Amino acid sequence: RRSGQYTMNHDHSKKTPDGASFDRSGSQDSLDELSMDDYWKELENIHETRGNNHEERVALVVKEPDEGELEEEWLKEAGLSNLFGESSGDSLESVVFLSTLTRTQKAAVEKRVETVTQTMRKKNKQHQIPDVRDIFGVQNDSKGKVCGGSEPSTVRTSENKSETQDGTKDPNFSLGMDEQKTPPEDMPFSDTDINLEISFAEQAANLKDSSIGKMCKGGGGDTLLPNFRLPKDKTGTTKIGDLAPQDMKKVYSLALIELTALYDILGTEFKQQKAVKIKTKDSGLFGVPLSVLLEQDQKKVPGTKIPLIFQKLIAQIEEATLETEGLLRIPGVATRVKSLCQELEAKFYEGTFNWENVKQHDAASLLKLFIRELPQPLLTVEYLKAFQDVQNLPTKKQQLQALNLLVLLLPEANRDTLKVLLEFLQRVIDHRDKNKMTLKNVAMVMAPNLFTFHGFGSKTIEQSEFVMAAGTANVMRFMIQYQKLLWTIPKFIVNQVRKQNTESQKKEKKDKAMKKLLKKMAYDREKHEKQEKTPNDADVPQGVIRVQAPHLSKVSMAIQLTEELKAGDVVARFLSQKSGNVRTLKKEEVFLYEIGGNIGERCLDNDTYMKDLYQLNPNAEWVIKSKQS
Repeated sequence: RRSGQYTMNHDHSKKTPDGASFDRSGSQDSLDELSMDDYWKELENIHETRGNNHEERVALVVKEPDEGELEEEWLKEAGLSNLFGESSGDSLESVVFLSTLTRTQKAAVEKRVETVTQTMRKKNKQHQIPDVRDIFGVQNDSKGKVCGGSEPSTVRTSENKSETQDGTKDPNFSLGMDEQKTPPEDMPFSDTDINLEISFAEQAANLKDSSIGKMCKGGGGDTLLPNFRLPKDKTGTTKIGDLAPQDMKKVYSLALIELTALYDILGTEFKQQKAVKIKTKDSGLFGVPLSVLLEQDQKKVPGTKIPLIFQKLIAQIEEATLETEGLLRIPGVATRVKSLCQELEAKFYEGTFNWENVKQHDAASLLKLFIRELPQPLLTVEYLKAFQDVQNLPTKKQQLQALNLLVLLLPEANRDTLKVLLEFLQRVIDHRDKNKMTLKNVAMVMAPNLFTFHGFGSKTIEQSEFVMAAGTANVMRFMIQYQKLLWTIPKFIVNQVRKQNTESQKKEKKDKAMKKLLKKMAYDREKHEKQEKTPNDADVPQGVIRVQAPHLSKVSMAIQLTEELKAGDVVARFLSQKSGNVRTLKKEEVFLYEIGGNIGERCLDNDTYMKDLYQLNPNAEWVIKSKQS
């Protein structure tokens, strides 16, 4: 039944449309016949290996949600389930959270609360049903700049344009961004600069309201991807992995709301899919959930974050040289791959498998097979469709912003494995002069392995195949090309986390007892007023920070802050002491951490300007340690 569909694909690729319908994602460069041919050939290879598979895979049922169910699920995921239902009274934490949201993020939350509320009223549930206006009224001070329940589309009305233009008019929304006095268009951001200081959805709303938006649309038919870059941030770039788990949970909620707000503004539907649980293997290598594999592997190699078989297959491919022509494109011999697969299942963990017999193209086929056989796609059932839909967003910059947020939403195991895969694919592309595998070729070959997920049956392939093929290959190209940008946590989100932490700390202090509270408030106010004049430690003179390294040295250092002092300089100065365990350390093993104050814990990049960061978080402690400790 399916093979007819695959042979048809080749005719399909011959009748390439004139490219007009692909303008919106600037994907004409991906549509030449040859590279599309790679895509269909890869699909055929996949089909062939599947045909040889004695047991047909169980299709994963994706549940059609009832009315309001998606929105209810979304609010739970966003950590806002106490805005409705039985626990709706207990929403103090949510109030703090909501007070840190941008205008567009609030509109996105409102829209979902409204739907859930209406559904509950219809079903006549015996719950306390809040009015949207009550929820958001908490922050609605006299300025009235917060979007009220009566007008969820505030964001889009033109009279509000001037207010949202720089995202800083209302203190409720000024998320540490007030240092940035100029609106985006006056800032030195070029078309290829990714502005991480202002919410992506706010940027999209501004663009939509301005004439620039109309000019940028579509990205035309340029054959090269723009050379996007991150302008330097003086308070340091935050990468995934730099923050403590409790702050990463907040990042997840904010990324989900921000992505939804961005899709709302751009008129694209953002729907999380929900998989019905199916029985999966609880041991083995292929067709085993990532979490089960890692649990298995951590018994052998404590702390490992990437499945051992995945690491080993990549190492095996690299060992033979990445200069092999057609690497990843030329399949291994199907029968041999199948028997290798069975042999690996039996001998891999025993350590008796003989890797010398594995040919490079077979190893590459096994790597792709591993990805395809995961019981849930590497990009997850929840977000696979959202990753695919990135191709529908108007500009390349917005596509990149959406991918950045989607990467933040992936579970840690999926994200870490994807990162290792993308880094490997980039190394293959680095040898393109010899192996003839350009970014485009690699994207074409890998897209079917990541995007046409067996669990959805062949449905995903059938729907307007050509558009989908070109689109997913484009998304794949973006993920490989911009992987360094995608693993960055946008500064506006980190600032929102800081604001939440500050607000939560204030709330906790209030809870402690009235006497203490009054003392504390007076002390805080005094401290706040003197912040510029006094340091955070009584024994430390002004403009000096105390740096400790409890794991490495008994000595702490007092360091004078200057305009130019960077985190890397602090680490270097510490390493030059040569006391305690310091002697054995290498520069790349240790980092300066910002701990406490308005952040849980954050590993600093070496180019962070310490004075700027100190002003952003004056109550932090500064600790040097290795990533492990």
